[in-house]
Amino acid sequence: MNRQTDWSPIQWAEFACDTLMAQYVPEELPPAYRWHYHQGVFLCGMEEVLEHSGDERYEQYIKRYVDKLIDAEGNFYFARDELDAIQPGLLLFRLAEKYKGDQRYSIAARKLRHLFDTLNQTSEGGYWHKDKYPYNMWLDGLYMGGVFALKYANQYNDPELRDFVFLQERLMRRHMRDEQTGLLYHAWDESKKMPWANQETGCSPEFWARSLGWYGLALSQFLDELPESDPRNKQWEQALQQFVQAIIPYQDAKTGLWYQVVDKGEREDNWLETSGSCLFVYAIAKAYQRGLVEDEALAVAKKGYLGLLDAVIDEQDQFVLPHICIGTSAGDYENYVTRPTSENDLHGVGAFVLASVELEKILASVPSK
Repeated sequence: MNRQTDWSPIQWAEFACDTLMAQYVPEELPPAYRWHYHQGVFLCGMEEVLEHSGDERYEQYIKRYVDKLIDAEGNFYFARDELDAIQPGLLLFRLAEKYKGDQRYSIAARKLRHLFDTLNQTSEGGYWHKDKYPYNMWLDGLYMGGVFALKYANQYNDPELRDFVFLQERLMRRHMRDEQTGLLYHAWDESKKMPWANQETGCSPEFWARSLGWYGLALSQFLDELPESDPRNKQWEQALQQFVQAIIPYQDAKTGLWYQVVDKGEREDNWLETSGSCLFVYAIAKAYQRGLVEDEALAVAKKGYLGLLDAVIDEQDQFVLPHICIGTSAGDYENYVTRPTSENDLHGVGAFVLASVELEKILASVPSK
């Protein structure tokens, strides 16, 4: 069997999950023994595979990761000054529902929810991404904290969190969206003191693929969590539609992938990056499922996914996703194109799994064209 031609996206997702499960016990996923968004993104992808397959192995793997980091009283160590620490909390909601007799999960979720009460804010109420980056809002943070907030609002009847998330997204579009391209800059510094900050706008100077991918992922999942009766649905649908329309023109015609610095693919030192490409495929697939884009956009997502499969290294019957940019702060062009890459970095594999599951949903119901 030829995996690339014969396998469905869900089989690729399972292959990716199974490879990492064979390499690591859950608590040793890198960085080991950390409540960290790298593990969180990957395990959120695995959770989607679990919902599709019902495979108990995935259930126990996710549960063990959480159980090894949260003690019998619901205590756990997490960074208390950054939005990134909230993202793994997405794993708590399903566990709290399934294991109702175990209060650790709801206690831990409550602690993460109250982090929103202590984080520093801009003058307009936008959350700093981390304390070490004062007055900075990053696109990354919208996903890292926003999806958790909406899930918490739904599961624990805390509707004011919806207002908070809507404000964060609105501030990002107001301050970080480029009207000419429709793309959003990686970061915005209200104080304009960061070395990269534009002295007129406060924005960082480049459109970084993965930060844009986090933004698209956030919008897509916000719409899944917002009640249909909420009037803000239409605004977020429009934002997702505009986002997808903005990224499509920058797809590399040859490979189907997107560049590290999205709008500068013509530069020789720029390079094709896989984690951002995965997240773009995901966002396009989600927009298509909502009827926000047409078949032409689905063709873009399919081409991007095939480009990812071309990039995958099938090494001794193991899944290896290369060309994943390591964690990256905001900066200038040189900052992004000189960043090291890794193989099977968890936020890259997690993004691949998420994209695979969404394409599976479409391809299972839409005839090939």
